[in-house]
Amino acid sequence: MIPSITGCLLVSALAVSAQAAEVTNTIGMRFVEIPAGEFIMGTRDLDEALMDMPDPRRSRIADEAPAHRVRITRPFLLGLTEVTQGQWLGVMQNRPGPAEYWQRDDWAELPVVGVSWPMARRFARELGKLDPAHRYRLPSEAEWEYAARAGDQSLRPSGSDDVEDVAWFIHNSGDEPQPVAGLRPNAFGLYDMLGNAWEWTRDWYAPETYAGGPSEDPRGPETGWKKVRRGGSYHCPLHMVRFAYRAADDPDSRYSVLGFRLVAEPR
Repeated sequence: MIPSITGCLLVSALAVSAQAAEVTNTIGMRFVEIPAGEFIMGTRDLDEALMDMPDPRRSRIADEAPAHRVRITRPFLLGLTEVTQGQWLGVMQNRPGPAEYWQRDDWAELPVVGVSWPMARRFARELGKLDPAHRYRLPSEAEWEYAARAGDQSLRPSGSDDVEDVAWFIHNSGDEPQPVAGLRPNAFGLYDMLGNAWEWTRDWYAPETYAGGPSEDPRGPETGWKKVRRGGSYHCPLHMVRFAYRAADDPDSRYSVLGFRLVAEPR
């Protein structure tokens, strides 16, 4: 049995939210310092997670187990929000994703979508050329879940009844993306970690990753066919809007629900 650490982590996360270090880069992107710490990665009770699924099959979420303790050994700077269309255009000078999203009055504040994994990595490199103070990369899957949970060991923040306060998904989004940071942040001060747009991570996907993997700063398998994406989107039903829900796609996939956020690393 995994010892409970919910209480101590949640207190730590709430303390950080009141005094978290924040960095703004050369193009106005904001990053929050996520402290080092430990958490339980994955889903402790798969049967509980199955209750939300319209066609509950344990095999579909078996890759969320076994729940296991992970230690993030160093603090890291994570984007306050998903990368927006305005930020993408400013760096890359092009407009990926559906044209109608670029024609909206609030286009600049929408999460950029229709971005493949190599495109996200290219954005990180190009952004780094504009910023003498930082390099940029995608978060690992473990970093992403640690930051999304911010000390919360439940299936989703505040339980199912309050998830609409923190996540845009099919029940409250109108089935279209919403401006970032429009809902409540988590205890680390991060917005839209669940919903609005799926987020690429740096890791290759393997269903058995959690069985016998490293407990400190895991980075996933060395090679693979698919890259992990996390968090769900504006189009997702409730059962996908969970901290531990795992999905993966060919790195060249460019869906209208798929974006990313970045880690900034001081040079």
